[in-house]
Amino acid sequence: MIKILSESISNKVAAGEVVERPASVVKELLENALDAGGTRIIIDVEKGGRSLIRVADNGSGMTHDDALLSLERYATSKIFNESDLFSIKTLGFRGEAVPSMASVSKFYLETNQNNHGPGTSIFVDGGKIKKVTRPGAPSGTMVTVKQLFFNVPARRKFLKTINTEMAHISDITSKIALSHPGVHFKIFHNGKVIKDWSSVSDPSNRVADVLGKNMKNSFYQVEYKEGLYSVSGWISSSADLRATSRGLYIYVNGRFVRDKTVRHALIEGYAGRLMKGEFPTAVLFITLPHGDVDVNVHPAKNEVRFFQQKAVHDLVVKGVSSTIDIAEQPKWETIDTDYAVTKYASASDPAAGYVFEPPADYNSTRDMPGQLNIETRSDFSQKEIPAKKQTTFWNKKYFSGLRIIGQLHNVYILCESDEGLVLLDQHAAHERILFEQLKKGVENSMGPAQQLLVPETLELGFMEKNILEKILPDLVKAGFDMEPFGGNSFIIKAVPVFIFCADVKSVILEVVETMAETGSSSGISSKLDQFLMLIACHSAIRAKQSLAHEQMEELLNQLDGCENPSRCPHGRPTWISLSSVFFEKSFKRIV
Repeated sequence: MIKILSESISNKVAAGEVVERPASVVKELLENALDAGGTRIIIDVEKGGRSLIRVADNGSGMTHDDALLSLERYATSKIFNESDLFSIKTLGFRGEAVPSMASVSKFYLETNQNNHGPGTSIFVDGGKIKKVTRPGAPSGTMVTVKQLFFNVPARRKFLKTINTEMAHISDITSKIALSHPGVHFKIFHNGKVIKDWSSVSDPSNRVADVLGKNMKNSFYQVEYKEGLYSVSGWISSSADLRATSRGLYIYVNGRFVRDKTVRHALIEGYAGRLMKGEFPTAVLFITLPHGDVDVNVHPAKNEVRFFQQKAVHDLVVKGVSSTIDIAEQPKWETIDTDYAVTKYASASDPAAGYVFEPPADYNSTRDMPGQLNIETRSDFSQKEIPAKKQTTFWNKKYFSGLRIIGQLHNVYILCESDEGLVLLDQHAAHERILFEQLKKGVENSMGPAQQLLVPETLELGFMEKNILEKILPDLVKAGFDMEPFGGNSFIIKAVPVFIFCADVKSVILEVVETMAETGSSSGISSKLDQFLMLIACHSAIRAKQSLAHEQMEELLNQLDGCENPSRCPHGRPTWISLSSVFFEKSFKRIV
Protein backbone atom coordinates (compact mmCIF):
# COMPACT_ATOMS: atom_id res chain seq x y z
CA MET A 1 0.00 0.00 0.00
CA ILE A 2 1.35 3.41 -0.97
CA LYS A 3 1.21 6.24 1.58
CA ILE A 4 2.23 9.86 1.55
CA LEU A 5 4.95 10.41 4.12
CA SER A 6 4.20 12.66 7.03
CA GLU A 7 5.88 16.04 7.16
CA SER A 8 8.02 14.90 10.09
CA ILE A 9 9.34 11.84 8.25
CA SER A 10 9.84 13.67 4.94
CA ASN A 11 11.83 16.39 6.73
CA LYS A 12 14.06 13.74 8.31
CA VAL A 13 14.58 12.10 4.91
CA ALA A 14 15.59 15.48 3.48
CA ALA A 15 17.87 16.02 6.47
CA GLY A 16 19.59 12.72 5.69
CA GLU A 17 20.48 14.03 2.23
CA VAL A 18 21.60 17.49 3.31
CA VAL A 19 22.87 17.01 6.87
CA GLU A 20 25.35 14.14 6.91
CA ARG A 21 27.33 15.25 9.97
CA PRO A 22 28.04 18.42 12.01
CA ALA A 23 30.33 19.71 9.26
CA SER A 24 27.34 19.65 6.88
CA VAL A 25 25.47 22.01 9.20
CA VAL A 26 28.46 24.37 9.31
CA LYS A 27 28.75 24.32 5.52
CA GLU A 28 25.10 25.20 4.92
CA LEU A 29 25.09 27.95 7.53
CA LEU A 30 28.33 29.45 6.18
CA GLU A 31 26.91 29.51 2.66
CA ASN A 32 23.78 31.28 3.87
CA ALA A 33 25.87 33.79 5.80
CA LEU A 34 27.98 34.56 2.73
CA ASP A 35 24.91 34.87 0.50
CA ALA A 36 23.58 37.38 3.02
CA GLY A 37 26.70 39.50 2.54
CA GLY A 38 28.39 38.64 5.82
CA THR A 39 31.96 39.92 6.15
CA ARG A 40 32.57 38.62 9.68
CA ILE A 41 31.48 35.09 10.56
CA ILE A 42 31.92 33.43 13.95
CA ILE A 43 31.63 29.64 14.27
CA ASP A 44 31.22 28.32 17.82
CA VAL A 45 31.31 24.54 18.32
CA GLU A 46 31.11 22.31 21.37
CA LYS A 47 32.05 18.62 21.51
CA GLY A 48 32.76 18.43 17.79
CA GLY A 49 29.27 19.72 16.97
CA ARG A 50 27.43 17.01 18.88
CA SER A 51 26.11 19.34 21.56
CA LEU A 52 26.29 22.76 19.86
CA ILE A 53 26.96 24.51 16.56
CA ARG A 54 26.48 28.26 16.36
CA VAL A 55 27.16 30.42 13.32
CA ALA A 56 26.75 34.20 13.60
CA ASP A 57 27.20 36.71 10.78
CA ASN A 58 26.93 40.46 10.22
CA GLY A 59 24.99 40.09 6.98
CA SER A 60 21.72 41.62 5.90
CA GLY A 61 19.55 39.53 8.23
CA MET A 62 15.85 38.71 7.69
CA THR A 63 12.50 40.32 8.39
CA HIS A 64 10.11 38.66 10.84
CA ASP A 65 7.99 37.13 8.07
CA ASP A 66 11.01 35.89 6.11
CA ALA A 67 12.48 34.30 9.24
CA LEU A 68 9.31 32.25 9.74
CA LEU A 69 9.10 31.40 6.05
CA SER A 70 12.73 30.19 5.99
CA LEU A 71 11.65 27.21 8.11
CA GLU A 72 9.35 25.94 5.36
CA ARG A 73 10.73 23.39 2.90
CA TYR A 74 11.79 24.78 -0.46
CA ALA A 75 11.34 28.36 0.73
CA THR A 76 14.17 30.43 -0.77
CA SER A 77 15.05 34.01 -1.63
CA LYS A 78 17.53 33.02 -4.32
CA ILE A 79 15.51 31.67 -7.23
CA PHE A 80 12.15 32.90 -8.51
CA ASN A 81 11.47 31.13 -11.80
CA GLU A 82 12.57 28.13 -13.82
CA SER A 83 15.26 30.04 -15.72
CA ASP A 84 16.92 31.00 -12.42
CA LEU A 85 17.40 27.32 -11.66
CA PHE A 86 19.79 27.02 -14.60
CA SER A 87 21.81 30.12 -13.80
CA ILE A 88 22.54 29.89 -10.07
CA LYS A 89 24.57 32.83 -8.78
CA THR A 90 24.44 32.05 -5.05
CA LEU A 91 25.97 29.34 -2.85
CA GLY A 92 22.64 28.22 -1.41
CA PHE A 93 19.37 28.10 -3.33
CA ARG A 94 17.34 24.94 -2.71
CA GLY A 95 15.59 26.00 0.52
CA GLU A 96 16.23 22.64 2.18
CA ALA A 97 19.03 23.34 4.65
CA VAL A 98 17.25 25.33 7.38
CA PRO A 99 14.13 23.13 7.73
CA SER A 100 16.29 19.99 7.46
CA MET A 101 18.54 21.09 10.32
CA ALA A 102 15.57 22.21 12.39
CA SER A 103 13.91 18.80 12.01
CA VAL A 104 16.81 16.90 13.62
CA SER A 105 17.94 19.29 16.38
CA LYS A 106 17.05 21.88 18.98
CA PHE A 107 17.16 24.81 16.58
CA TYR A 108 17.38 28.54 17.43
CA LEU A 109 17.20 31.35 14.86
CA GLU A 110 17.89 34.97 15.80
CA THR A 111 17.93 37.63 13.07
CA ASN A 112 17.41 41.30 12.37
CA GLN A 113 17.39 43.07 9.04
CA ASN A 114 19.63 46.14 9.10
CA ASN A 115 18.64 47.04 12.68
CA HIS A 116 15.10 47.95 11.54
CA GLY A 117 13.06 47.64 14.70
CA PRO A 118 13.09 44.54 16.90
CA GLY A 119 14.60 41.32 15.67
CA THR A 120 13.08 37.85 15.50
CA SER A 121 13.90 34.84 17.66
CA ILE A 122 12.50 31.38 16.84
CA PHE A 123 12.95 28.11 18.72
CA VAL A 124 12.22 24.88 16.83
CA ASP A 125 12.27 21.50 18.59
CA GLY A 126 12.64 18.56 16.22
CA GLY A 127 10.89 20.36 13.38
CA LYS A 128 8.08 21.92 15.47
CA ILE A 129 8.05 25.66 16.19
CA LYS A 130 7.81 26.07 19.96
CA LYS A 131 8.46 29.75 20.55
CA VAL A 132 8.62 33.02 18.58
CA THR A 133 9.65 36.32 20.18
CA ARG A 134 10.66 39.83 19.02
CA PRO A 135 13.76 40.78 21.05
CA GLY A 136 16.28 43.50 20.28
CA ALA A 137 19.05 42.10 18.11
CA PRO A 138 21.96 43.43 16.06
CA SER A 139 21.91 43.34 12.27
CA GLY A 140 22.66 39.90 10.90
CA THR A 141 21.74 36.33 11.73
CA MET A 142 22.76 33.82 14.38
CA VAL A 143 21.74 30.17 14.08
CA THR A 144 22.26 27.73 16.94
CA VAL A 145 21.92 23.98 16.45
CA LYS A 146 21.91 21.93 19.66
CA GLN A 147 21.82 18.16 20.17
CA LEU A 148 22.11 17.29 16.49
CA PHE A 149 20.24 14.06 15.59
CA PHE A 150 18.77 13.82 19.11
CA ASN A 151 15.56 12.42 17.57
CA VAL A 152 17.33 10.22 15.01
CA PRO A 153 19.48 7.93 17.18
CA ALA A 154 20.37 5.73 14.22
CA ARG A 155 22.11 8.72 12.63
CA ARG A 156 23.68 9.98 15.85
CA LYS A 157 25.42 6.68 16.57
CA PHE A 158 27.30 6.94 13.26
CA LEU A 159 29.00 10.18 14.29
CA LYS A 160 32.73 9.75 14.82
CA THR A 161 34.88 10.93 17.69
CA ILE A 162 34.87 14.57 18.77
CA ASN A 163 38.29 15.14 17.21
CA THR A 164 37.24 13.57 13.91
CA GLU A 165 34.04 15.60 13.64
CA MET A 166 35.91 18.78 14.58
CA ALA A 167 38.51 18.03 11.91
CA HIS A 168 35.71 17.85 9.32
CA ILE A 169 34.31 21.18 10.52
CA SER A 170 37.74 22.82 10.32
CA ASP A 171 38.29 21.31 6.86
CA ILE A 172 35.01 22.57 5.36
CA THR A 173 35.53 26.01 6.88
CA SER A 174 39.04 26.12 5.39
CA LYS A 175 37.68 25.29 1.95
CA ILE A 176 35.08 28.03 2.12
CA ALA A 177 37.55 30.53 3.60
CA LEU A 178 39.97 29.99 0.68
CA SER A 179 37.39 31.30 -1.79
CA HIS A 180 36.36 34.30 0.33
CA PRO A 181 39.55 36.10 1.38
CA GLY A 182 37.65 39.31 2.12
CA VAL A 183 35.66 37.66 4.92
CA HIS A 184 36.87 37.27 8.51
CA PHE A 185 36.36 33.69 9.78
CA LYS A 186 36.82 32.73 13.43
CA ILE A 187 36.26 29.25 14.90
CA PHE A 188 35.85 28.39 18.57
CA HIS A 189 35.83 24.85 19.93
CA ASN A 190 34.83 24.34 23.55
CA GLY A 191 35.46 28.01 24.19
CA LYS A 192 38.96 28.10 22.66
CA VAL A 193 39.90 29.82 19.39
CA ILE A 194 41.29 27.25 16.95
CA LYS A 195 41.18 29.28 13.71
CA ASP A 196 41.17 33.02 13.17
CA TRP A 197 41.52 34.17 9.58
CA SER A 198 41.28 37.94 9.26
CA SER A 199 40.00 39.42 6.01
CA VAL A 200 42.77 40.09 3.47
CA SER A 201 42.90 42.07 0.24
CA ASP A 202 45.51 39.79 -1.36
CA PRO A 203 44.03 36.29 -1.91
CA SER A 204 47.50 34.74 -1.73
CA ASN A 205 47.65 35.78 1.92
CA ARG A 206 44.52 33.72 2.63
CA VAL A 207 46.16 30.74 0.89
CA ALA A 208 49.17 31.21 3.17
CA ASP A 209 46.92 31.51 6.25
CA VAL A 210 44.98 28.35 5.46
CA LEU A 211 47.62 26.10 3.87
CA GLY A 212 50.75 27.38 5.61
CA LYS A 213 53.08 30.34 5.33
CA ASN A 214 55.65 28.39 3.32
CA MET A 215 53.08 27.78 0.57
CA LYS A 216 52.93 31.41 -0.56
CA ASN A 217 56.52 31.51 -1.78
CA SER A 218 56.65 27.96 -3.15
CA PHE A 219 53.46 28.08 -5.23
CA TYR A 220 53.17 29.09 -8.88
CA GLN A 221 50.36 31.49 -9.72
CA VAL A 222 47.99 30.45 -12.50
CA GLU A 223 46.25 33.03 -14.69
CA TYR A 224 44.72 31.78 -17.94
CA LYS A 225 41.67 32.82 -19.95
CA GLU A 226 39.91 31.67 -23.10
CA GLY A 227 36.86 33.70 -24.05
CA LEU A 228 34.40 33.82 -21.16
CA TYR A 229 36.14 30.96 -19.36
CA SER A 230 39.09 31.56 -17.02
CA VAL A 231 41.15 29.66 -14.47
CA SER A 232 43.27 31.24 -11.76
CA GLY A 233 44.86 30.27 -8.49
CA TRP A 234 48.00 28.58 -7.25
CA ILE A 235 49.66 25.23 -7.87
CA SER A 236 52.65 23.54 -6.27
CA SER A 237 55.87 22.77 -8.10
CA SER A 238 56.42 19.27 -9.48
CA ALA A 239 58.99 18.79 -6.71
CA ASP A 240 56.43 19.46 -3.96
CA LEU A 241 54.02 16.56 -4.23
CA ARG A 242 51.74 14.53 -1.97
CA ALA A 243 50.73 10.91 -1.74
CA THR A 244 47.01 11.80 -1.68
CA SER A 245 44.66 14.20 -3.45
CA ARG A 246 43.64 15.96 -0.23
CA GLY A 247 45.58 19.05 -1.27
CA LEU A 248 43.34 19.73 -4.29
CA TYR A 249 40.96 22.66 -3.79
CA ILE A 250 38.76 23.22 -6.83
CA TYR A 251 36.20 26.03 -7.09
CA VAL A 252 33.65 26.77 -9.78
CA ASN A 253 32.26 30.31 -9.64
CA GLY A 254 33.41 30.51 -6.02
CA ARG A 255 31.82 27.19 -4.98
CA PHE A 256 34.03 24.36 -3.69
CA VAL A 257 33.31 21.23 -5.73
CA ARG A 258 34.55 17.71 -6.25
CA ASP A 259 34.72 17.33 -10.01
CA LYS A 260 36.41 14.50 -11.90
CA THR A 261 36.75 16.55 -15.09
CA VAL A 262 38.71 19.35 -13.45
CA ARG A 263 40.77 16.96 -11.35
CA HIS A 264 41.72 14.93 -14.42
CA ALA A 265 42.64 18.11 -16.27
CA LEU A 266 44.76 19.33 -13.38
CA ILE A 267 46.73 16.08 -13.27
CA GLU A 268 47.09 16.10 -17.06
CA GLY A 269 48.50 19.61 -16.83
CA TYR A 270 51.39 18.08 -14.87
CA ALA A 271 51.96 15.45 -17.60
CA GLY A 272 55.50 14.12 -17.49
CA ARG A 273 56.07 15.48 -14.00
CA LEU A 274 53.94 13.20 -11.80
CA MET A 275 54.47 9.55 -11.06
CA LYS A 276 51.57 7.25 -10.33
CA GLY A 277 50.27 7.94 -6.84
CA GLU A 278 51.66 11.49 -6.72
CA PHE A 279 49.46 14.59 -6.46
CA PRO A 280 50.17 18.31 -6.43
CA THR A 281 48.70 20.85 -4.07
CA ALA A 282 46.43 23.28 -5.90
CA VAL A 283 43.89 26.00 -5.27
CA LEU A 284 42.10 26.61 -8.58
CA PHE A 285 39.24 28.97 -9.30
CA ILE A 286 37.30 28.34 -12.50
CA THR A 287 35.06 31.18 -13.61
CA LEU A 288 32.48 30.83 -16.37
CA PRO A 289 28.97 32.09 -17.17
CA HIS A 290 26.50 30.84 -14.57
CA GLY A 291 24.31 29.38 -17.29
CA ASP A 292 27.17 27.12 -18.43
CA VAL A 293 27.29 25.12 -15.21
CA ASP A 294 24.55 23.15 -13.44
CA VAL A 295 25.02 23.16 -9.66
CA ASN A 296 21.67 21.48 -9.03
CA VAL A 297 23.11 17.98 -9.27
CA HIS A 298 23.26 16.89 -5.63
CA PRO A 299 21.46 18.08 -2.47
CA ALA A 300 24.80 18.84 -0.78
CA LYS A 301 25.83 20.92 -3.83
CA ASN A 302 29.32 19.39 -3.93
CA GLU A 303 29.05 18.32 -7.57
CA VAL A 304 28.47 20.27 -10.77
CA ARG A 305 27.85 19.52 -14.43
CA PHE A 306 29.41 21.61 -17.20
CA PHE A 307 27.57 22.53 -20.37
CA GLN A 308 30.89 22.51 -22.27
CA GLN A 309 32.88 19.90 -20.39
CA LYS A 310 35.70 19.63 -22.94
CA ALA A 311 36.19 23.41 -22.98
CA VAL A 312 36.60 23.42 -19.19
CA HIS A 313 38.96 20.45 -19.33
CA ASP A 314 41.14 22.05 -22.01
CA LEU A 315 41.13 25.37 -20.14
CA VAL A 316 42.54 23.80 -16.98
CA VAL A 317 45.10 21.67 -18.85
CA LYS A 318 46.44 24.68 -20.75
CA GLY A 319 46.41 26.93 -17.70
CA VAL A 320 48.30 24.47 -15.51
CA SER A 321 50.73 23.16 -18.14
CA SER A 322 51.68 26.62 -19.40
CA THR A 323 52.33 27.78 -15.84
CA ILE A 324 54.49 24.74 -15.06
CA ASP A 325 56.38 24.97 -18.37
CA ILE A 326 57.32 28.59 -17.77
CA ALA A 327 58.11 28.20 -14.07
CA GLU A 328 60.20 25.04 -14.34
CA GLN A 329 62.14 25.51 -17.54
CA PRO A 330 65.90 25.64 -16.92
CA LYS A 331 67.22 29.17 -16.67
CA TRP A 332 70.68 30.07 -17.92
CA GLU A 333 72.42 33.15 -16.60
CA THR A 334 75.61 34.52 -18.16
CA ILE A 335 78.13 35.88 -15.67
CA ASP A 336 80.62 38.60 -16.68
CA THR A 337 84.18 37.45 -15.90
CA ASP A 338 87.56 36.92 -17.59
CA TYR A 339 86.11 33.90 -19.33
CA ALA A 340 82.52 33.46 -20.38
CA VAL A 341 80.86 31.57 -17.55
CA THR A 342 77.34 30.17 -17.38
CA LYS A 343 75.50 29.37 -14.19
CA TYR A 344 72.70 26.83 -14.31
CA ALA A 345 69.66 27.25 -12.11
CA SER A 346 66.24 25.64 -12.11
CA ALA A 347 63.07 25.80 -10.08
CA SER A 348 63.97 22.50 -8.45
CA ASP A 349 67.67 23.31 -7.78
CA PRO A 350 68.60 27.00 -7.73
CA ALA A 351 72.01 26.20 -6.26
CA ALA A 352 73.96 24.65 -9.11
CA GLY A 353 77.55 25.02 -10.24
CA TYR A 354 79.79 27.32 -12.20
CA VAL A 355 81.60 25.78 -15.16
CA PHE A 356 84.92 26.98 -16.62
CA GLU A 357 85.82 25.23 -19.86
CA PRO A 358 86.81 26.24 -23.41
CA PRO A 359 84.34 25.54 -26.24
CA ALA A 360 84.39 22.22 -28.03
CA ASP A 361 83.55 21.19 -31.56
CA TYR A 362 81.51 18.03 -32.01
CA ASN A 363 81.10 15.70 -34.96
CA SER A 364 78.15 13.35 -34.97
CA THR A 365 78.80 9.64 -35.36
CA ARG A 366 76.49 6.65 -34.90
CA ASP A 367 77.21 4.19 -32.13
CA MET A 368 76.37 0.51 -32.00
CA PRO A 369 72.67 -0.46 -31.85
CA GLY A 370 71.13 -0.28 -28.43
CA GLN A 371 73.64 2.26 -27.15
CA LEU A 372 73.77 6.03 -27.00
CA ASN A 373 74.58 8.05 -30.08
CA ILE A 374 78.20 9.12 -29.45
CA GLU A 375 79.56 12.53 -30.30
CA THR A 376 83.34 12.63 -30.73
CA ARG A 377 85.10 15.76 -29.49
CA SER A 378 87.53 17.23 -32.02
CA ASP A 379 91.02 18.24 -30.99
CA PHE A 380 91.54 21.93 -30.62
CA SER A 381 94.73 23.92 -30.40
CA GLN A 382 95.76 26.22 -27.62
CA LYS A 383 95.06 29.24 -29.80
CA GLU A 384 91.36 28.30 -29.85
CA ILE A 385 91.07 28.77 -26.09
CA PRO A 386 89.85 32.31 -25.31
CA ALA A 387 92.60 34.32 -23.69
CA LYS A 388 92.02 36.48 -20.66
CA LYS A 389 90.39 39.81 -21.43
CA GLN A 390 89.40 38.49 -24.86
CA THR A 391 86.00 39.79 -25.93
CA THR A 392 84.77 36.50 -27.43
CA PHE A 393 82.37 34.84 -25.02
CA TRP A 394 80.58 31.53 -25.18
CA ASN A 395 77.89 29.76 -23.21
CA LYS A 396 78.43 26.40 -21.53
CA LYS A 397 75.46 24.50 -20.11
CA TYR A 398 75.19 22.73 -16.80
CA PHE A 399 75.21 18.97 -17.38
CA SER A 400 77.95 18.94 -20.00
CA GLY A 401 80.12 20.93 -17.60
CA LEU A 402 79.98 18.28 -14.88
CA ARG A 403 83.06 16.15 -14.28
CA ILE A 404 82.17 12.47 -14.69
CA ILE A 405 83.42 10.17 -11.93
CA GLY A 406 81.88 6.90 -13.12
CA GLN A 407 78.84 4.63 -12.65
CA LEU A 408 77.23 3.30 -9.50
CA HIS A 409 75.92 -0.28 -9.96
CA ASN A 410 75.67 0.51 -13.71
CA VAL A 411 72.49 2.44 -12.88
CA TYR A 412 73.55 5.93 -11.83
CA ILE A 413 76.12 8.23 -13.39
CA LEU A 414 78.19 9.97 -10.72
CA CYS A 415 79.42 13.47 -11.49
CA GLU A 416 81.33 16.14 -9.62
CA SER A 417 80.20 19.74 -9.61
CA ASP A 418 81.71 22.75 -7.90
CA GLU A 419 79.02 22.40 -5.23
CA GLY A 420 79.28 18.66 -4.60
CA LEU A 421 78.02 15.40 -6.10
CA VAL A 422 75.40 14.99 -8.85
CA LEU A 423 73.79 11.59 -9.53
CA LEU A 424 71.91 10.93 -12.76
CA ASP A 425 69.56 8.02 -13.40
CA GLN A 426 70.85 6.92 -16.81
CA HIS A 427 67.57 5.34 -17.92
CA ALA A 428 65.37 8.25 -16.82
CA ALA A 429 67.74 10.79 -18.38
CA HIS A 430 67.97 8.96 -21.71
CA GLU A 431 64.19 8.44 -21.71
CA ARG A 432 63.71 12.23 -21.40
CA ILE A 433 66.18 12.82 -24.25
CA LEU A 434 64.49 10.35 -26.60
CA PHE A 435 61.00 11.62 -25.78
CA GLU A 436 61.92 15.22 -26.61
CA GLN A 437 63.72 14.15 -29.79
CA LEU A 438 60.58 12.34 -30.90
CA LYS A 439 58.42 15.34 -30.00
CA LYS A 440 60.68 17.70 -31.96
CA GLY A 441 60.49 15.39 -34.93
CA VAL A 442 56.69 15.63 -34.82
CA GLU A 443 56.74 19.41 -34.43
CA ASN A 444 59.29 20.01 -37.19
CA SER A 445 58.06 17.27 -39.55
CA MET A 446 61.65 16.23 -40.06
CA GLY A 447 62.33 13.30 -37.76
CA PRO A 448 65.30 11.30 -39.19
CA ALA A 449 64.41 7.71 -40.02
CA GLN A 450 66.33 4.47 -40.42
CA GLN A 451 64.98 1.87 -42.82
CA LEU A 452 64.35 -1.63 -41.54
CA LEU A 453 66.17 -4.35 -43.44
CA VAL A 454 62.94 -6.35 -43.55
CA PRO A 455 59.59 -4.50 -43.17
CA GLU A 456 57.46 -5.73 -40.28
CA THR A 457 53.71 -6.45 -40.51
CA LEU A 458 51.67 -5.49 -37.48
CA GLU A 459 48.28 -7.12 -36.77
CA LEU A 460 46.03 -5.18 -34.40
CA GLY A 461 42.61 -5.45 -32.81
CA PHE A 462 39.81 -3.03 -33.70
CA MET A 463 40.41 -0.66 -30.76
CA GLU A 464 44.18 -0.75 -31.17
CA LYS A 465 43.82 -0.01 -34.88
CA ASN A 466 41.71 3.08 -34.16
CA ILE A 467 44.27 4.38 -31.67
CA LEU A 468 47.15 3.93 -34.10
CA GLU A 469 45.25 5.49 -37.00
CA LYS A 470 44.60 8.68 -35.03
CA ILE A 471 48.25 9.30 -34.23
CA LEU A 472 49.77 7.83 -37.40
CA PRO A 473 50.28 11.17 -39.25
CA ASP A 474 52.28 12.53 -36.32
CA LEU A 475 54.29 9.33 -35.99
CA VAL A 476 55.34 9.68 -39.62
CA LYS A 477 56.61 13.18 -38.82
CA ALA A 478 58.64 11.76 -35.93
CA GLY A 479 60.43 9.33 -38.26
CA PHE A 480 58.17 6.25 -38.24
CA ASP A 481 57.30 4.95 -41.68
CA MET A 482 54.07 2.99 -41.13
CA GLU A 483 51.00 2.67 -43.28
CA PRO A 484 47.78 0.63 -43.38
CA PHE A 485 48.18 -2.76 -44.99
CA GLY A 486 44.59 -3.92 -45.30
CA GLY A 487 42.07 -4.80 -42.60
CA ASN A 488 43.55 -4.19 -39.16
CA SER A 489 47.13 -4.58 -40.40
CA PHE A 490 49.95 -2.04 -40.70
CA ILE A 491 53.37 -2.36 -42.29
CA ILE A 492 56.42 -0.84 -40.58
CA LYS A 493 59.21 0.22 -42.94
CA ALA A 494 61.31 2.61 -40.85
CA VAL A 495 61.71 3.94 -37.31
CA PRO A 496 63.39 7.10 -35.94
CA VAL A 497 67.16 6.90 -36.27
CA PHE A 498 67.89 7.73 -32.62
CA ILE A 499 65.87 4.88 -31.10
CA PHE A 500 66.63 1.20 -31.07
CA CYS A 501 64.29 -1.62 -30.14
CA ALA A 502 65.31 -5.24 -30.46
CA ASP A 503 61.88 -6.10 -31.82
CA VAL A 504 60.19 -2.98 -33.18
CA LYS A 505 56.95 -4.76 -34.03
CA SER A 506 56.52 -6.26 -30.56
CA VAL A 507 57.27 -2.95 -28.85
CA ILE A 508 54.75 -0.98 -30.95
CA LEU A 509 52.16 -3.71 -30.44
CA GLU A 510 52.74 -3.64 -26.67
CA VAL A 511 52.51 0.16 -26.60
CA VAL A 512 49.21 0.31 -28.49
CA GLU A 513 47.71 -2.54 -26.46
CA THR A 514 48.72 -0.80 -23.23
CA MET A 515 47.03 2.40 -24.38
CA ALA A 516 43.87 0.48 -25.28
CA GLU A 517 43.83 -1.33 -21.93
CA THR A 518 44.63 1.55 -19.59
CA GLY A 519 42.79 4.22 -21.56
CA SER A 520 44.00 7.72 -22.29
CA SER A 521 42.67 11.22 -22.74
CA SER A 522 40.30 11.73 -25.62
CA GLY A 523 42.70 14.25 -27.16
CA ILE A 524 44.91 13.03 -29.99
CA SER A 525 47.91 14.93 -28.62
CA SER A 526 47.60 13.04 -25.32
CA LYS A 527 47.48 9.70 -27.13
CA LEU A 528 50.53 10.70 -29.15
CA ASP A 529 52.46 11.73 -26.04
CA GLN A 530 51.55 8.46 -24.35
CA PHE A 531 52.79 6.53 -27.38
CA LEU A 532 56.04 8.49 -27.57
CA MET A 533 56.66 8.11 -23.82
CA LEU A 534 56.34 4.34 -24.00
CA ILE A 535 58.51 4.12 -27.11
CA ALA A 536 61.15 6.27 -25.43
CA CYS A 537 61.02 4.07 -22.34
CA HIS A 538 61.52 0.90 -24.39
CA SER A 539 64.34 2.45 -26.40
CA ALA A 540 66.31 4.11 -23.60
CA ILE A 541 69.45 2.58 -22.15
CA ARG A 542 68.59 0.31 -19.27
CA ALA A 543 69.60 0.10 -15.67
CA LYS A 544 72.49 -2.35 -15.13
CA GLN A 545 73.95 -1.35 -18.52
CA SER A 546 77.62 -0.45 -18.48
CA LEU A 547 78.48 2.78 -20.32
CA ALA A 548 81.76 4.01 -21.69
CA HIS A 549 83.00 7.41 -20.55
CA GLU A 550 82.21 8.86 -23.99
CA GLN A 551 78.65 7.57 -23.80
CA MET A 552 78.13 9.19 -20.42
CA GLU A 553 79.54 12.46 -21.79
CA GLU A 554 77.15 12.37 -24.72
CA LEU A 555 74.17 11.69 -22.46
CA LEU A 556 75.06 14.81 -20.45
CA ASN A 557 75.46 16.85 -23.64
CA GLN A 558 72.07 15.76 -24.94
CA LEU A 559 70.40 16.35 -21.57
CA ASP A 560 71.50 19.98 -21.81
CA GLY A 561 69.38 20.32 -24.95
CA CYS A 562 66.17 19.19 -23.22
CA GLU A 563 63.39 21.58 -22.28
CA ASN A 564 62.69 19.65 -19.08
CA PRO A 565 65.92 17.85 -18.18
CA SER A 566 65.04 17.28 -14.53
CA ARG A 567 62.31 14.65 -15.01
CA CYS A 568 61.62 11.70 -17.27
CA PRO A 569 58.36 11.78 -19.27
CA HIS A 570 56.64 9.72 -16.56
CA GLY A 571 57.58 12.21 -13.86
CA ARG A 572 60.57 10.52 -12.19
CA PRO A 573 63.55 12.78 -11.39
CA THR A 574 66.50 12.35 -13.74
CA TRP A 575 69.07 13.69 -11.29
CA ILE A 576 69.68 14.68 -7.70
CA SER A 577 72.51 16.61 -6.08
CA LEU A 578 74.30 16.36 -2.73
CA SER A 579 76.20 19.44 -1.64
CA SER A 580 79.74 19.47 -0.26
CA VAL A 581 78.25 20.84 2.96
CA PHE A 582 76.22 17.63 3.27
CA PHE A 583 79.38 15.50 3.15
CA GLU A 584 81.31 17.79 5.45
CA LYS A 585 78.54 17.65 8.04
CA SER A 586 78.17 13.87 7.63
CA PHE A 587 81.90 13.34 8.25
CA LYS A 588 81.88 15.87 11.12
CA ARG A 589 84.32 18.15 9.31
CA ILE A 590 82.03 21.06 10.18
CA VAL A 591 79.35 21.51 12.81
